[in-house]
Amino acid sequence: MRCTLQICDELKDLRVVLVHDWLTGMRGGEKVLEVFCRLFPKAPLYTLVHIKGSVSKTIEDRPIHTSFIDRLPLAHSHYRYYLPLFPLAAGMLKLPPCDLVLSSSHCVAKGVKVPTGAAHAAYVHTPMRYVWDMYDDYFGKDKGGLASKIMPFVRPHLQRWDVGSNDQVDFFWANSKHVAKRIKRHYARDSIVINPPVEAGRFTPQAGETDYYLVLSALVPYKRVDLAVAACSRSGRRLKVVGKGPDLERLKSLAGPTVEFLGWQPDEDLPGLYAGAKALLFPGEEDFGITPLESMASGVPVVAYGKGGALETVIPPEASDKSFATGVFFAEQNVDSLLGALDRLESQPELFEKEAMVKHAQAFDTEAFAQRIAEAVLKVCEIKFK
Repeated sequence: MRCTLQICDELKDLRVVLVHDWLTGMRGGEKVLEVFCRLFPKAPLYTLVHIKGSVSKTIEDRPIHTSFIDRLPLAHSHYRYYLPLFPLAAGMLKLPPCDLVLSSSHCVAKGVKVPTGAAHAAYVHTPMRYVWDMYDDYFGKDKGGLASKIMPFVRPHLQRWDVGSNDQVDFFWANSKHVAKRIKRHYARDSIVINPPVEAGRFTPQAGETDYYLVLSALVPYKRVDLAVAACSRSGRRLKVVGKGPDLERLKSLAGPTVEFLGWQPDEDLPGLYAGAKALLFPGEEDFGITPLESMASGVPVVAYGKGGALETVIPPEASDKSFATGVFFAEQNVDSLLGALDRLESQPELFEKEAMVKHAQAFDTEAFAQRIAEAVLKVCEIKFK
């Protein structure tokens, strides 16, 4: 961290404003924001919705300014229902004069109006998945409900706004190569890749036998937790599901007696849950995926769907350029393909050395991320203000 602190000294007089989509819980995007807050402790934060106490003290301990959506009925419990209003809300955020706007965006944060003379670097977790790559997962005809009837009319407007708002962005930072390709495809813009942070030091391998598989995920359809539930139910394997979300009741209806739903667990309990698992199951197509690296930091391999961000972190036994493995892939998003991957994992446990997996995860540690962000900000200043 010494080098990062030295870089921060060079930036200490930089007037920075932070923007984040919403503050309703600590997930991967909030872990990125937390590092931004550490690097720029005096920076005010602008967001659409803020549920007080839902994020870390590092984030909460600063001026937080919200949009009009925060004051609408049921905004804290059903803010996603206001999606059509998000672009308007982002555009109405009144940012103060500053040198740099640093946005953390998977929806509309990158679309804020930037003060005159300021640079804008947008850290993009993904282009708005609801209207681009995963539209059918959220609003397909088979989903039913009012949203699926309204969104075909709203989607073109949101897409046009999403592309048009890029005029406010000077620099794109992508959280993975996978997302960088999406940015290029949807926005026709180049980006640099800065992988998100993993608190590798929080996790410790444990010795001894393990007897369950683990899923740690929001319970929403595109995460495909249903595959893990169905595969373990059919094969009689123990599975612990950590998470909550609107898909919970459907998942329970698919589950056999070997599947246990734990809800969200406190952060301090996660290292033990990881360390006691045979493997983490990661069945969705993700933009990057922090939980696989947390699993590896615990010395636990990963069984992942072979698309998206997992391809950048999970190393299978057949990787010819590596002397170690951190997990296995399954090729199709169906139960048979996942079961085949579980069989392969269980047939060759000697290939997954705990020390090698831990070392691999440490390359993505939080301090390494902070270093890369600080260096990227310096580069922005060099280009924008030379």
